[in-house]
Amino acid sequence: MDKREMYDHFDQMENDLLALQQNLHDVHDCLETLRKRNMSLEIENQNLRERLDELTKTASDGGDEKTRLSKPRLNLEKLYEEGFHVCNYLYGKRRENDEECAFCLEVIYGTKK
Repeated sequence: MDKREMYDHFDQMENDLLALQQNLHDVHDCLETLRKRNMSLEIENQNLRERLDELTKTASDGGDEKTRLSKPRLNLEKLYEEGFHVCNYLYGKRRENDEECAFCLEVIYGTKK
């Protein structure tokens, strides 16, 4: 390889690195935009959940006394909503992907005998 080819090759590598740097910068900007959007959606989601809880509480306050949950069942419901099992079979274990558990729902909302 003579000097001319070596300098041409070096210039090509430098151009490739500059292009790669620009691509990296573009991806970084896109990632930052997505991160900001995600944070905004998380805040909006939390606000909507709080509003839904308020509406649900308001609706249940005006409901029939029989449809209300006792204080212990409300505590179980809260634990369940936080992602934990409250049934006899898996009590205290994390619910994977917040999947519903029929046994837990029966413990919380089931009828007393």
